[in-house]
Amino acid sequence: MSITLRILLIIASIFSFILCLKRIKQSKLKITNSVVWMLGSVALVLMAIFSNAVEWVALKLGFVAPVNFVFLVMIAFLLMQTFIDNIRISALNEKVKELNHYIALKELQAKNDIEK
Repeated sequence: MSITLRILLIIASIFSFILCLKRIKQSKLKITNSVVWMLGSVALVLMAIFSNAVEWVALKLGFVAPVNFVFLVMIAFLLMQTFIDNIRISALNEKVKELNHYIALKELQAKNDIEK
């Protein structure tokens, strides 16, 4: 793996780690949501530091270049994060639907109480 890619991985990882910490301090990101991003940052730093291990794994898995393996790991990480976010969005949509039903029932009940 080239030194340029290694430096880029380390810089991007440190930047994302600091961004997560900043968002947590501003209460704009929950710790439970940021754990995955922080682990991803640590994984990228480890891949940059131990590039020989990455090259070995890439060779064993049949990748032409170690950078392709790094890209695969990053794409898999982002797909996993997207899947987790979709699960959370679906749960929130269900809660909004239940809240709408609750509000509609309360408004109907209030209307019936006024008519009596």
